[in-house]
Amino acid sequence: MEKPVNLKPVSLNPNAAVVLAKRYYRKGKDGEPLEDARDLFWRVASSIAGEEGKYARSPFKAGDLAVEFYTLMTDWKFLPNSPTLMNAGTGLGQLSACFVLPVGDSIEEIFDAVKYAAMIHKSGGGTGFSFSRLRPRDSLVGTTGGVASGPLSFLRIFNTATEQIKQGGTRRGANMGILRVDHPDILDFIRAKEREGEFNNFNLSVALTELFMQAAGRREDYALLNPATGKESGRLNAGEVFDLLILKAWESGDPGIVFIDRINRDNPTPDQGEIESTNPCGEQPLLPFEACNLGSINLSRFYLQDGTDSGGKDSAAKLSSIAWDELRRCVHLAVRFLDNVVDASSFPLPQISEKVRANRKIGLGVMGWADLLYQLEIPYDSQEALNLAEKVMSFIREESRAASGQLALERGPFPAYERSFFREKNLGPFRNATLTTIAPTGTLSILAGCSSGIEPLFALSFSRKVMDNENLTETNPFFEQALERHRLKTPELLRKAAEKGSLASLDEVPEHLRRVFVTAMDIESSWHLRMQSSFQLYTDNAVSKTVNLPNSAGVGEVARIYWLAYELGCKGVTVYRDGCKSAQVLYAGGTGQKRSADAEKIDKRAVRERPDVVRGITRKVNTGHGKMYVTINELDGKPFELFATIGKSGRSTMAKAEAIGRLISLALRSGIEVRDIVNQIKGIGGDMPVFQQGKADGQIRSIPDAIAWVLENSYLRPENAAGGDLRSYCPECDAPLRFVEGCYLCPDCGFSRCS
Repeated sequence: MEKPVNLKPVSLNPNAAVVLAKRYYRKGKDGEPLEDARDLFWRVASSIAGEEGKYARSPFKAGDLAVEFYTLMTDWKFLPNSPTLMNAGTGLGQLSACFVLPVGDSIEEIFDAVKYAAMIHKSGGGTGFSFSRLRPRDSLVGTTGGVASGPLSFLRIFNTATEQIKQGGTRRGANMGILRVDHPDILDFIRAKEREGEFNNFNLSVALTELFMQAAGRREDYALLNPATGKESGRLNAGEVFDLLILKAWESGDPGIVFIDRINRDNPTPDQGEIESTNPCGEQPLLPFEACNLGSINLSRFYLQDGTDSGGKDSAAKLSSIAWDELRRCVHLAVRFLDNVVDASSFPLPQISEKVRANRKIGLGVMGWADLLYQLEIPYDSQEALNLAEKVMSFIREESRAASGQLALERGPFPAYERSFFREKNLGPFRNATLTTIAPTGTLSILAGCSSGIEPLFALSFSRKVMDNENLTETNPFFEQALERHRLKTPELLRKAAEKGSLASLDEVPEHLRRVFVTAMDIESSWHLRMQSSFQLYTDNAVSKTVNLPNSAGVGEVARIYWLAYELGCKGVTVYRDGCKSAQVLYAGGTGQKRSADAEKIDKRAVRERPDVVRGITRKVNTGHGKMYVTINELDGKPFELFATIGKSGRSTMAKAEAIGRLISLALRSGIEVRDIVNQIKGIGGDMPVFQQGKADGQIRSIPDAIAWVLENSYLRPENAAGGDLRSYCPECDAPLRFVEGCYLCPDCGFSRCS
């Protein structure tokens, strides 16, 4: 389709310019971009609008619709999921982000699933699996007379396979691993991430049943069922299992929980089977061999500015400040866009093509929610915000159903409609089996310059490192506008806001502004759950939402969150306690019992005792003083101590190497991060530098520089890093990662561990 000469230019924020150039533009063999933002969005718009020609009853001409789609995206009112932006109109027609694959209880089925996952990761998608069909560890295998190794052993194989495949040629795929709570190996699964760095390519969730939750509430026993026989194979106390689940989530953020019976209650096509798993971030439950096709409306673009202060308006007046007619128009266009994506997609497996086109599921969600609340001057943690969430999401679902109904008149309902619960309830007909999903929008929200999904803002003002190590302070534009309206904007105030990340302790800011401009850590956990529940009421699929907690939060707080998620009707929940990854190795055991207050306040810097046996590796490295052997021993998957020895180099040199090793060992045992140690000793110069192949600058300058190089290559490179370091810092630009919407995201360059 020819690009119109008068196509409007694209206005990019500085972060969007970086992310588009790094991740989205098509590139030549030399790595240089072959397109700019205008080319990219026209490529996507024209490709997706081109599907319109298949339908004679469409009210649109493909060229006119392409301009509509282009404008919708470049006005930053709607964006599809990243694979659509990357691949639409190219030779790689894989436009969906996430898939669910079945894992059957035979070697053939298991390794078919590994192969299928590799194909999906290669095409740029993420995968979800349920391992609940696999027989438990030590079960008899009739065909061989041997015993089964259990779900965790095969989960490890999937994890290793993912490690070897670069997703879309640039990064590893992401996975969700789910096990039912009534599987006999459930305790091993809950403890799977006790050793940090294990299963680092998986998010893990336990599928909780209604029977289990009822038993947990009464602290009664419940039955474990062998999936190979369907018979009871043991009993556990549900309260103790729930305690263990909570403890492990407190320690590391994994596993999360999904309420599997609740998810299947809303399964629109139950005749096609039960839903067993979700995509990697948990918001899209899918049948085996289904894929998800998602997009998000940017709510911050639907505020009507009338020149008055929103803080003085009542709730009805604030509702009139939302451009409802324009929101309706954009929802209808977005549903048409996403339905066309189903037609435009090429899938790596015929089973996926068949299932996707039978149900035509799409997931329209939102981003920019916190920004809209800021504009309306409504506190995130308020009943007024919850009421507005229900109003907005019910409007989007109503209009998306109207749009899908119109498409059904033009194109016919989804093929499985006659056997769906919509037909049983005399709803529709609809073109799509599901319509709404609140998905993670980390990278998309960077492009659109808005807050992520329905999450509160992480910080109002923060420092970003740019070229030449200069720090640039960035401030949320709506916060900045509010300060200007109240004549409070000063460099000093912005600096303080950036340092503290919150207004809570800034007395120079009026109380009503401190109340409105809250950030994630200001918000009590129950409000996170209430917001998730308010959106879930009108969401067909599920809601991606992270309850961020301060490091000081106790195990009881996680328990309260999990129970509240169940009581409020959520379909799952993710909890992340700030800094829990780096602190995880300080807490041994796993009895499922709640820890004492003293145990929960263990000083991270306390020096740990050395056990009798530790294991590690020794690496040889050249220095100007001769060959040095650096031995690193590990405990709980992280470096615990370091020894450096240099042969035939003289006593003073040997003493220097030993002293550095002892000090580094003390730091490691005290909980100091590898990255911090490397930053202190990397680049220290000496009098006898030598060449080192594989080192970025080509030289080992000194003994401390050599040790830094060994540590960096062993733990801080993406291909080698243990979970803690890789999850804490971006492997591409070194900025701190944030855990939002169930995934680690870099706010600087858009790197994501999940999408």
